[in-house]
Amino acid sequence: MAEPSSPNPEAPLSPFHPAALIATWLGSGLLPKIPGTWGSLAALPFAAALAWLGGPWLLAGAAVLVFLVGIWASDLYARRHGLEDPGSVVVDEVAGQWMTLVPVALQLEYYPLAFLLFRIFDILKPWPVSLADRKLKGGFGIMADDILAAVYAIALLMAAVWFWESSGVF
Repeated sequence: MAEPSSPNPEAPLSPFHPAALIATWLGSGLLPKIPGTWGSLAALPFAAALAWLGGPWLLAGAAVLVFLVGIWASDLYARRHGLEDPGSVVVDEVAGQWMTLVPVALQLEYYPLAFLLFRIFDILKPWPVSLADRKLKGGFGIMADDILAAVYAIALLMAAVWFWESSGVF
């Protein structure tokens, strides 16, 4: 007979703890049914503001910073809630969404497509995204698969942008 898992000796984080605010992206990951989609949507206005303030370089730098801080926040949040990868942790979606938006940072007309492509690859998890999702653990594991999903989304986004702009659609 298997022994029951020991309860988490530490209480879950308050929703107002800095790690919880970052991990859930100001609570957007606590919204019902589709937390990853809510987190990606909540990332968009911040991305637009960052791009407006400093262009794609600021957005890229902010994505790297969110990735690094997200490792700490998501790891602490997951441990304190006794889960490997809580659905309410969406800072990984923020980092991945921002990375996807970097090539079109100043072209708001492409934000909906960037959002859609990132969500598709984050949900479908093609290889090696699926491998990272299964094998990498802790905060780094929570964050890494979304960055890999962003690579796929960026590739398809750039192909679409090239096609549309070369054909005169945009």
